[in-house]
Amino acid sequence: MKKNIKQETESIGVINNEEQLTPSQIVNELDKFIIGQKNAKKSVAIALRNRWRRLQVKDLLRDEIMPNNIIMIGPTGVGKTEIARRISRLSNAPFVKVEASKFTEVGYVGRDVESMIRELTDLSVNMVKRDKLAEVQEKAELNTEEKLLDILLPPIKKSQAADPDGESGNANATIDAQKEMTATREKLRLKLKEGKFDDRIIELDLMQNGSPMMQIFGPIGLDDMGINIRDILGNMMPQKSKKRKLPLREARKYLIQEESNKLIDMDQVIKLAIEKVENSGIVFIDEIDKIAGGDVKGGAGPDVSRQGVQRDLLPIVEGSTVMTKYGGVRTDHILFVASGAFHMSKPSDLIPELQGRFPIRVELDSLGKDEFYKILTQPKNALIKQYKALLASENVTLEFEEDAINEIAKIAAEVNEKVENIGARRLHTILTTLLEDIMFDIPDRSKVKHIKISKNLVTKKLSVITKDRDLSRYIL
Repeated sequence: MKKNIKQETESIGVINNEEQLTPSQIVNELDKFIIGQKNAKKSVAIALRNRWRRLQVKDLLRDEIMPNNIIMIGPTGVGKTEIARRISRLSNAPFVKVEASKFTEVGYVGRDVESMIRELTDLSVNMVKRDKLAEVQEKAELNTEEKLLDILLPPIKKSQAADPDGESGNANATIDAQKEMTATREKLRLKLKEGKFDDRIIELDLMQNGSPMMQIFGPIGLDDMGINIRDILGNMMPQKSKKRKLPLREARKYLIQEESNKLIDMDQVIKLAIEKVENSGIVFIDEIDKIAGGDVKGGAGPDVSRQGVQRDLLPIVEGSTVMTKYGGVRTDHILFVASGAFHMSKPSDLIPELQGRFPIRVELDSLGKDEFYKILTQPKNALIKQYKALLASENVTLEFEEDAINEIAKIAAEVNEKVENIGARRLHTILTTLLEDIMFDIPDRSKVKHIKISKNLVTKKLSVITKDRDLSRYIL
């Protein structure tokens, strides 16, 4: 019984004592991918740990502990989205990113704010289903193997146990036939495992979804309204099967998927997925500054819709029940992380009720030359490492001199200062421009096995662009 409880607890994203990361360990993990921003990392690490702490609290007090929702303030490209995405991976939690501006003018061209919870629930169901499919993978493969053997060597029917004249056959002869059939089946099983039948064409009955042409047109689809059309129509749209001939290697994939779906309990998957959303779901609301602002005189203008979006967001962040195609989902303990540059507005421009639901505010620092150098070299997914891996696929070694990396970092900082500050994203445009000719020509230059990027090459390639401010706007 204890084992079952543990498995269910782990499946809904509740991490036990041995596996739960401490705030300092969370920050250390974030440091592997994100440079700087210590305050933001510290805040999200505490928020993540507090979610685990809440689940350890007993009795009714657990439901009274609210999540520490966070607003991150800082220019684009400094790591706001990456921080939120990484903490969702660390906690194995369902994570969805939405842009607040998409909800502007809800009911006209915008999206329903509840759609983000439905999307989060869909992701959670897929996560739990994937875990459950992994658990039954071995059993599904065994069942598939038996099905394929039945196709290759159909089992003896009872009627075949009698002799051709219709009289009962000799019992010993029947036993010998069964033994021979079993021996032949085992030989076929061995060859099947060795892949000797992979190219053999077999015929399968593949299930098809009914009414593939049905589509709902309009600003809001049935999924956005939390309605599952299959559940409504039920048996009016039964699944149809279609005979299809295909190689055994492909048939095996279809059969494993079919057997896996038969072995998992979707009711349990949905139940665990909803619990996972309610206890460990993370919603990242980007560009929240775009919906900040007061009423316009006369009661008309874009700010009216902005406040409307804020008031629609409020009950979701406060805690309410959102209807999805899997049932009701409570949002009381979902962690909401909002972010915005707040160039034209400030967090205090949000309606007071919404401000109160984001008690933690963190300001992220702008990035300079030193940070760009670290971003290029230190993280596990550093850009330079990515380009080295890409060229390694062509059997080419890419090398960056130290001075070249420093020059790239310097140019990125200067362009951000002169043109527009887009943070670390500037490094993508600079490296793409710098390596454009190399990435294009290298497949045709088979003799080239090593390429060195020097400071002179960086200066030669980028100096003209960086000196011309108008040119920089278009290219970098």
